[in-house]
Amino acid sequence: MTGMPPRPRMPVPEALPRPNVVAPQPYSLPRPTRFQLSNGAQGLAYDLPGQYVLSVRMAIPMPLRVEPRELEGVATIMARTLDEGTARHTSVEFARLMERRGVAIGCGVGNSGLSVELDVAKHHLAYGLDLLRQCLVEPAFPEDEIARQIATRLAEIEQERSVASHRAAAEFAATFFAPGARASRPVGGTADTVSAITRDAVVAFHARHVGPVEATVVVAGDLAGLDVVAEVEATLGQWQTPAGYLSPGAWQPALLADDRARIVVVDRPGSVQTELMVGSPGPDRHHPKGWAPYPLLGFLVGGSPTARIDTVLREDKGYTYGIRSTFRPRRRGGIFVTAGSVRSEVSSDALRLLLDVLDGGREGFRSDEVDQAAQFLVLTAPSRYATADTIADEAASLSYDGLDTEFTSRNLGEVARMDAERAGAAYREFVDGRWTIVLVGDAAGFVDDVRALGRGDVTVVPN
Repeated sequence: MTGMPPRPRMPVPEALPRPNVVAPQPYSLPRPTRFQLSNGAQGLAYDLPGQYVLSVRMAIPMPLRVEPRELEGVATIMARTLDEGTARHTSVEFARLMERRGVAIGCGVGNSGLSVELDVAKHHLAYGLDLLRQCLVEPAFPEDEIARQIATRLAEIEQERSVASHRAAAEFAATFFAPGARASRPVGGTADTVSAITRDAVVAFHARHVGPVEATVVVAGDLAGLDVVAEVEATLGQWQTPAGYLSPGAWQPALLADDRARIVVVDRPGSVQTELMVGSPGPDRHHPKGWAPYPLLGFLVGGSPTARIDTVLREDKGYTYGIRSTFRPRRRGGIFVTAGSVRSEVSSDALRLLLDVLDGGREGFRSDEVDQAAQFLVLTAPSRYATADTIADEAASLSYDGLDTEFTSRNLGEVARMDAERAGAAYREFVDGRWTIVLVGDAAGFVDDVRALGRGDVTVVPN
């Protein structure tokens, strides 16, 4: 085209100086208001302006070892039926009462005890707390609902055997913990024990093991204009300890198996993938040298797509979409566990490389990778704890250990100051190369090669 004026040349901008990267600043979670109810329960209230859906959490200590051996899973069935009607309302009526004002109640059981959740609009707090009180104090435990939950749990047990990750976790627990330890068996029971559960067993378990005296109540959200202490006292504070209640007593650590340093292969003929699970003992949150190094180490070794494990197994080899490591604290002791799946044909080589990475951590960590991991954990903390439910969940979880969110804040401060020397020493304290290893896959394709690795006795079991 002719006759058009030339375009003016844009000036070349001057190079801008690189911004200075500063060390991550410590992040502190909001401080709670602490209170105690007349029935002995402890309370924590977190005022979070602008969050008008309140999160209420209850943590009720209840070690699974209190379940009758022949009825394991009864705690799970009890929890699942707590909100299925009360002495005043049928299950249908109770569901309508919750729906009427947008109340959500959920209950579950874990290794530490019973957890109860209530999410409710701020202006319906008293209403929601009263419904929660009814669930805890006067559950109806309808026969038909218990039967339905038992049937559901039996179906879940069957389904879990078909899911490689569930099967690996079950076999890992059975191998890692001593045979007689409750931790060696599924939280939700087995088909035999769940089938034996009756309504009478559920009612009796609730009366003996669910009480307020050792419970913690957490309320988080916009609390302006609310007398939270008074409203919690008027509802949950009226929950009295049942006459037959049995205190959980001193918490006992789960015994570990003497022969846990071995390899178990769960044979699943025809499987195109192999699920790997590798673990060793780890610390709990009360570790005398501090808990702070361990979330960092889990992230550094296998907690992100840029961690050591993924760098080798995903980026370099293409064996996996991702394998993750984490230190999991229990009330006493803990587990360092790494888990993920790989292609079946590379199972033995993937296991070899994975163990090399895990064992290699004993040689220490570079300052730059420790600093990067620390920055990520500290700088992302505000987003991880940005909502009422995440703060309430954190507070309730910590309460089982006699801690609160000030523990989290202190640990974030320690993470920000973490150095390579301390991280390496913390890793070496628990990682000694004696691994409990579980593989779920087509044993015929890799079991001989796994034996040739010389990393422990190998046992093959059916799926």
